[in-house]
Amino acid sequence: MPRKFFVGGEWKHNESPKKVKKIVSTLNEAEVPCHDVVEVVVGPPFISLTLVKSLLRSDFHVAAQNCWVGEKAPISPEMLVKMDIPWVILGETKRRAVSKETYERVGDKVAHALSQGLKVIACVGETLQQRESGSTMSVLAAQTKAIAEKITNWDNLVLAYEPVWAIGTDNVATPAQAQESHYEFRKWLSENVGAAVAASTRIIYGGFVNGATCHEFARQPDVDGFLVGEASMKPEFIDIIKSATVKKN
Repeated sequence: MPRKFFVGGEWKHNESPKKVKKIVSTLNEAEVPCHDVVEVVVGPPFISLTLVKSLLRSDFHVAAQNCWVGEKAPISPEMLVKMDIPWVILGETKRRAVSKETYERVGDKVAHALSQGLKVIACVGETLQQRESGSTMSVLAAQTKAIAEKITNWDNLVLAYEPVWAIGTDNVATPAQAQESHYEFRKWLSENVGAAVAASTRIIYGGFVNGATCHEFARQPDVDGFLVGEASMKPEFIDIIKSATVKKN
């Protein structure tokens, strides 16, 4: 069965309620492919989760940008479940660097969030130094292995490949480079987790993508969608969602 295209938006700014309502209004008014073709999830900062949840169209869903292990954590999976927030983004590469989260810690967070009924977008990716040294796959393997060792059911997990070297830099990845990494990543899943998991798990691209480039990336056979940063707060996010039709066709 084909993998449903997935587009996630990770809002990078903590905007005013007025600006949040404007962003949501643009999403609500947009004509996009139906939910059978594309799954859309937006991740505003925690302070805006409840507002976005209350206003957003029913065929789009909301994600928290992080959570921790433990019911008494500052933002716990249990808290998000009570807020009726179905998704969470974990392991975001810049957060790994700033918060010094180990691979094992991210694995623990992913496993706990899944165990509490959340769906998870788990981010993995390598730095420019790691890529230039030829260790891209060993880094992705180590990051994913730390998750795989702690979970048995992959149904509610989306993997986001975030090449750190291609985010906010002049080193923009090409669609061919994204496909190569996704192909090798899926091959690793097949060999180390299982062919069924590799075939069904969506691997989305979290490098720099915008309304002008998304269609070429979407045409790549192992790119199952996008995790979008800055552009997810702009009208061009609609064009990125619409790129799902490329995969359908």
